[in-house]
Amino acid sequence: MGAQGRRDTLRNAGLLLGLGLGGFFDGIVLHQLLQWHHMFTSTGRWSDGTVHDLEVNTLGDGLFHAATFVFTAVGLALLWRALARSNEPRSTTGFVGLLLVGWGLFNVVEGIVDHHLLRIHHVRPGDNQLVWDFAFLAWGAVMLVGGWLLWRRGQGVPAAQDRP
Repeated sequence: MGAQGRRDTLRNAGLLLGLGLGGFFDGIVLHQLLQWHHMFTSTGRWSDGTVHDLEVNTLGDGLFHAATFVFTAVGLALLWRALARSNEPRSTTGFVGLLLVGWGLFNVVEGIVDHHLLRIHHVRPGDNQLVWDFAFLAWGAVMLVGGWLLWRRGQGVPAAQDRP
């Protein structure tokens, strides 16, 4: 694998790990700890008010977590592959940027698709749910842009110069 292939593998690893981290944060914090929503709470068909509806939502949450696990596992495999085959300098700033791009991409895509297009759930249903949904998108956009800027800044920076 050439130098460009290793850089592409490392880039893809960072993006997939960021997608996985974003999904895990959403599922663990918003679905489980805060219990603001489950996967299908705004469909009109399944709420979280009955045992059956909670079982359906728990299955949806589990499938969601399974997908984020796959993103994370593939990202780790790609990271291992890229690091094992490369003795080129790597940029911590650039990699953190890629993680943020992946996480921001998760928020933006999941926010647009699930909250606005499919309307299967909202960040926090009820009063001001649109504000919460747009804040989630804005948070994702900030991570995406900020991560992209960090990634660009980290391009071509020798590892020794990239340490805090």
